[in-house]
Amino acid sequence: MLSVAGADHIITMDLHASQIQGFFDIPVDNLYAEPAVLQWIKENIPEWRNCIIVSPDAGGAKRVTSIADRLNVEFALIHKERKKANEVDRMVLVGDVKDRVAILVDDMADTCGTICHAADKLMSAGATKVYAILTHGIFSGPALSRINNASFEAVVVTNTIPQEEKMKHCPKIQVQWCFYVISLDSFIDISMILAEAIRRTHNGESVSYLFSHVPL
Repeated sequence: MLSVAGADHIITMDLHASQIQGFFDIPVDNLYAEPAVLQWIKENIPEWRNCIIVSPDAGGAKRVTSIADRLNVEFALIHKERKKANEVDRMVLVGDVKDRVAILVDDMADTCGTICHAADKLMSAGATKVYAILTHGIFSGPALSRINNASFEAVVVTNTIPQEEKMKHCPKIQVQWCFYVISLDSFIDISMILAEAIRRTHNGESVSYLFSHVPL
């Protein structure tokens, strides 16, 4: 549909499956929120040197290992077994989070059942605090009530998806200059990454620099 509408170049952010790029017969640049996530962690979590990066499922292992390597900290993952779609039956933590700040990192959260169960699992395993950092906050169904009742220090999202409607139903969602966060006065803004990617594409420059750096 995008190609038929006249698009000749696509810029995306943290595709849930990178194979999606292969469905296009036009250039696709898939950018990553990772540089902005790293910057946010260093600027907003004082105990980040004693943190552990956690993937809420095995599929996100590559993402968390990359972030953990760049922060020079350890990582863990949670293996989950599902009874059916969007319903987790059992979770097994692989890694030691005792007396550490646990930072859950994922590309998106829909009903938030997984990350809320993961937060409870991490706290019961001895984590001192639990943060969740998500690229895309979809927050459908019971997501907001689950977040309100979960033991997160903060659930932080980027501004890839507008959150105004969610604010009407969840007092924990706050907005500052169109940058969104749940339960903490902070945000991760990816607008400059997209803007710089557009500028570089327009001028025929490489966008690979943005895979590991946040533009000033």
